[in-house]
Amino acid sequence: MDPMQVDLPYRINAVQELPGHQDRAWHVAWNPAKPILASCSADKTVRMYGYTRSTNLSAPAFTHITSIPTGHTKTVRSLAWAPSGNTLATASFDANVGIWEQEASDDDPGGAARTGEWECASLLEGHETECKSVAYSASGTLLASCSRDKTVWIWEVHPDADFECMSVLMEHTQDVKCVAWHPTEEILASASYDDTIKMYVDDPSDDWYCFSTLTGHTSTVWALAWSPTNSYLASASDDKSVRIWGRVAEHKWTCALLLEGNERSVYSVSWGAGASTSSASGSGLGWLAAVGGDGAIRVWEISKNEDSTLCHKLIAQLSNAHGVHDVNCVAWCPRQGFEDLLATTGDDGTTRIWRVSC
Repeated sequence: MDPMQVDLPYRINAVQELPGHQDRAWHVAWNPAKPILASCSADKTVRMYGYTRSTNLSAPAFTHITSIPTGHTKTVRSLAWAPSGNTLATASFDANVGIWEQEASDDDPGGAARTGEWECASLLEGHETECKSVAYSASGTLLASCSRDKTVWIWEVHPDADFECMSVLMEHTQDVKCVAWHPTEEILASASYDDTIKMYVDDPSDDWYCFSTLTGHTSTVWALAWSPTNSYLASASDDKSVRIWGRVAEHKWTCALLLEGNERSVYSVSWGAGASTSSASGSGLGWLAAVGGDGAIRVWEISKNEDSTLCHKLIAQLSNAHGVHDVNCVAWCPRQGFEDLLATTGDDGTTRIWRVSC
């Protein structure tokens, strides 16, 4: 047994390894509405896997269903599913965002079943250089993208894969690494090489604007993850820490918790519902997973005390998740009945599926 798992209440057990990419795998995204998992890579492709619950109910089985060549001329760095599950966005180092939809098959000319090939329905141009991240809002009506050009773009989603740029935000002074939408409100957060997190809202009479800058990290902020049901935001940084930010007023946020223990840079965080919504130490806020340069997966239970302060408990930990390689991304499955599943991608080019259980 991995010594890092000893004396912790939960275990991180390998379910399946999904090879196939010819270069490092950067990102992985679970379809929110369908049993599909997508991964992207420096090899410029997207790979999709379907999964079904196995007969013993212990863990699902994953099968490769298709690959998308994408046509991007450089690395595909990030993926985002629309809430409907029918559209996938890709962010590429070629500065473009691809919008992918599944064509109707010959057996379903109306398109209801959507069993045909995935085709590029739109290509969003405008960023001057590498596009690092892309994200759909909870309503599916907005798409955000960010780039090494220091900008965040907000696009309005129209029917027939038509996108209109609503705003170009130039608040960061360096490369913007990640964008993430609040799970219920139209609040956008962005993370940057300038060590800060910016938060934006729409002014109905004017334009989108930055209403808060979160400072505290001492190096690049690589990734962001919102809590599933509450207004908390987790950030992962090159300074080896994870910070959790909480709302203290409508437009005021502050650092509520600092998670340390990572040995190298933290590249990705994901916040899942966890096994339950309550904890002995207070109100449960779910499970937070983090991965990075030290190759380990760490899972914390995040809870709220009676005085509304936050507390955390390390509940599971696994070393060498991708052998000697960095782990680039971690993602909890959002679909009901599969909340105990984690997916990771690494520099070894593989996607790996894990189950967190007692």
